[in-house]
Amino acid sequence: MSTQSIRFGTDGWRGRIADSYTFGAVRRCAHGFARYLQETGGRDQPIVVGYDQRFASEHFAAAAAETLAGNGFRVLLTSGATPTPAIAFAVRHHQAAGAVNITASHNPATDNGFKVRDATGGAVAPAGLQRIEALIPDEEAELPRLALDDARSSKRIEIFDAAPAYQAQLESLLDLEPLRQAGLLLVADTMWGNGAGWFPRLLGGGKTRVLEIHNERNPIFPEMTRPEPIPPNIDVGLRTARDAGAQALLITDGDADRVGLGDEHGVFVDQLRVYALLAFYLLEVRGQRGPIVKTLSTTSMLEKLGRLYDVPVYETGVGFKYVAPKMLEVDALIGGEESGGYAFRGHVPERDGILAGLYLVDMMVRLGQSPSELVQTLFAKVGAHYYDRVDTALAPERREASEARLREEHPASAGGLRITGRITTDGYKYTLEDGGWLLIRFSGTEPLVRVYCETTQSDRVQPILRDGLKLAGVT
Repeated sequence: MSTQSIRFGTDGWRGRIADSYTFGAVRRCAHGFARYLQETGGRDQPIVVGYDQRFASEHFAAAAAETLAGNGFRVLLTSGATPTPAIAFAVRHHQAAGAVNITASHNPATDNGFKVRDATGGAVAPAGLQRIEALIPDEEAELPRLALDDARSSKRIEIFDAAPAYQAQLESLLDLEPLRQAGLLLVADTMWGNGAGWFPRLLGGGKTRVLEIHNERNPIFPEMTRPEPIPPNIDVGLRTARDAGAQALLITDGDADRVGLGDEHGVFVDQLRVYALLAFYLLEVRGQRGPIVKTLSTTSMLEKLGRLYDVPVYETGVGFKYVAPKMLEVDALIGGEESGGYAFRGHVPERDGILAGLYLVDMMVRLGQSPSELVQTLFAKVGAHYYDRVDTALAPERREASEARLREEHPASAGGLRITGRITTDGYKYTLEDGGWLLIRFSGTEPLVRVYCETTQSDRVQPILRDGLKLAGVT
């Protein structure tokens, strides 16, 4: 019986559990990845396998580990649900050939996913992903497989805890003691995911207190539509932080590779502002220098910071499969994307929501400012910027017509602002006369069309988005 072909999107392959996402499909993916590593010379190194808190993730991870072991690899299988950045660091720490991560990140509860990472701990570049896809067999029958118990007995699979080495790495990147003694009250919303326990562990033990919510395993993700750190999923967290009188809300998504921030008033600080804050922190507060890598869907404030601090800024397509290789190529200080994922030099070329959260708290403590004050300090440097995004369901059969419409249309304006250029690297990005932009692109992981914009004029945001939706033909 033939089976469905598997294609890697923006960040791995995702599917609906018990529909396209089955044990057989996971084994096929693991076999394709094993063959890829054999081709690229990784046979003598271990492979790390980790997973998140979603339904049956530990069992899907075991299925991947059994297949990798059956292909002759030694597998390091995490002892529990583990943050994506800790899995990435384990690759580097154990000198592994790469990693398999069973997670669907921010997708709805019905989904699960299969991510792969290379020997750097970062995302595999697009050419490598295409090769892995080509090596995934069409059939599950007769794939090599070594049962978990037998593999553990023969040391082909070893259960390990990735936390200690990862925590030591974080503590080498910044001094946590001033944060522990700062006397802050922080709320951490871990969105029923892998970030649970990390901020209390890292920031507790002194005068600072961390109140954690949504920190148990619950694969249906109550009080949110999905574990993505943007409104309305974070509304309960924002309300909790405001009611508690907290100085900040730190939010990590389902696999803890993304961060969200709420200010002392219970107001969300959007992810474009957070990226600019993190770059400003490294450049101004810590005095570091180096290139910035950004996807085309994130803030133009980074170009302004690049000019102010005389550092180059590189723009890529959407997804860390583009960001990570570029970061390594140019030895970037920071890399990130609109979704709230940021990576840092001296660590691994992988998004790290926990480290990003610590850096935000460190910025608060060093400058003695609340999150809203930090935003005003940033705006004093680069001017005020306003952002929003609309995600609209788009059936796969309608996508071709929408794309054809965008290819043919050449609008003169959006939201009353003159369009000064069009970029088609990944979707359709229209630059605007005020230095802002409109972007229309199709999700690589879900049947959605995303319309984004950033502008220096707050009253233009919604008109720009409305014009973007009309351009895409979804209104």
